[in-house]
Amino acid sequence: MATLVSLHAHPDDEAISTGGTISRAASEGHRVVLVVATNGDHGEVPDDLGDGETLVDRRRAETMAAAEHLGIARVAWLGYSDSGMTGWDQNDHDHSFHQAPVAEAAEKLAAILREENADVLTSYDWHGTYGHPDHVKVHHVGALAADLAGVRLLEATMNRDAMHRLADAAREEGVDFGSPEEDGFDPSAPADDGNPFGEPEEAITLEVDVTGFVARKKAALQCHASQVSDSDFFVNMDDDAFARAFGTEWFIEPGAPGPMRRGWIFGGSDA
Repeated sequence: MATLVSLHAHPDDEAISTGGTISRAASEGHRVVLVVATNGDHGEVPDDLGDGETLVDRRRAETMAAAEHLGIARVAWLGYSDSGMTGWDQNDHDHSFHQAPVAEAAEKLAAILREENADVLTSYDWHGTYGHPDHVKVHHVGALAADLAGVRLLEATMNRDAMHRLADAAREEGVDFGSPEEDGFDPSAPADDGNPFGEPEEAITLEVDVTGFVARKKAALQCHASQVSDSDFFVNMDDDAFARAFGTEWFIEPGAPGPMRRGWIFGGSDA
């Protein structure tokens, strides 16, 4: 059996972008470790915090609940503050992940990789899928940590071309995404950093089938109830629509040749 370490920027990121891969790996008996870079302290503050309970307390508890659904064996926290979206004041806070020296954060992660004798590390593509400063930082930290620890790196991304196909098919079925011309869902529109969402299919090297694990993925996402405004659209999808939208996960392996193949993170191909 192997060990997968999955690095994510915030609590709840683990469920949406790699939840199926995490759950599939765990179900096969592999050890899965989740590393969360920030405390999520600039997320939506719920109305029902208890006496003395902070947003960080709530989001950590939600993450632990999500981890149980996904089969995660260990959750580790790098302890940085959420940097907020591009241009927010929080970008410049001393303890924000955005301001953390890459070498410092990478060594923290590399120590976990060595301790766990990790075989595979997942991080994010070059612009963190949609340009959030913390997601971009995950890319740089993950790349250096993988090099320091000698671990195979896979960068999670979204397939922009597949998203266009999915959105077009949904509109044909009467799902209201809005039209791109009217500020509706358009993966090619500028995201947080001005770049389009995800990556084109030609830049992706691995497509992973996680259709058998989307129920666990959705259950994990539902655990992050405090962030309902971010995930409400996804968790309210019917099961078939959710499976079509999130039954595949995509990765870029730096230096690996194309074209994209359908396979598994620990090797082999899916027919």
